Amino acid sequence: MRALVYCKKLSMFGYLTINPKLLTEDELNRYTALYCGLCRTIKHRHGEVSRLTLNYDMTLLVLVLGGLYEFPEQVSYSKCIRHPLHETMVINSVATDYAADMNVALAYLKCLDDWDDEANPFALAGAKIFERKFNQIRLKYPRQCAAMEESLSELAVLEKEKIAAPDKCAACFGSLLSEIFVYDEDRWSDTIRHMACSLGSFVYLLDACMDLDRDTLTNNFNPFRRYYGLDNEVRFRDILKMELGECVYYFDKLPIVQDSMLIKNILCEGLWTQFNKKYKREDS
Repeated sequence: MRALVYCKKLSMFGYLTINPKLLTEDELNRYTALYCGLCRTIKHRHGEVSRLTLNYDMTLLVLVLGGLYEFPEQVSYSKCIRHPLHETMVINSVATDYAADMNVALAYLKCLDDWDDEANPFALAGAKIFERKFNQIRLKYPRQCAAMEESLSELAVLEKEKIAAPDKCAACFGSLLSEIFVYDEDRWSDTIRHMACSLGSFVYLLDACMDLDRDTLTNNFNPFRRYYGLDNEVRFRDILKMELGECVYYFDKLPIVQDSMLIKNILCEGLWTQFNKKYKREDS
């Protein structure tokens, strides 16, 4: 049971969400339907327990790939544990299936990473739960899974040295995310790699900003340790803006019309929500 509780905490990111205040009702409903579709797809493809690893992060992947390739969508209505009294709209597509597989693969590797870092027995138990599914996903998507394993391995080495520069660590996570976002090697793969690499770097650095106090007090690695105790709001915001600016630059080069406003909401607004809350700023 405690291993299942641990599964609820699995997340590689945790920041890739929307700012609902700036969305229309129709946009918010569509985003929710895509999220519900991802939740149901994870259950159908990988089992009930796998749904515990779900968060909003992979919904961005669904939006980007769906907008880029315009996969046919299946719309349905259903009830679930979270919405037992009324049916909710559910949207599925090829992008949803792919994102569900990537979500479970990341959850498995996150378990292994936590076991290696902390010798957490519940992380090991979680890895056992997802190991068979990961092996199936790796057979279907060898490039993506190999990139995830390699990037996390390189990142673990850098973090254990406790002297690595922030950009080196961020680049590892950027490489991981860039291969996940490349669904197919085609004319758009280089552009989407650049976009997702910058996004991954942003997410890693944002996580370091958010965890600086805790990591310092627990003596865990953080690439910004030298800034502990200083007034860092402007410094960190400028660093993050550089990475996110490059991400948006490459996103604008993609021929995405469908859900472009939802994606821009996440990239330009939602990603800043937790940072602004920590540093007591209103949403930009």
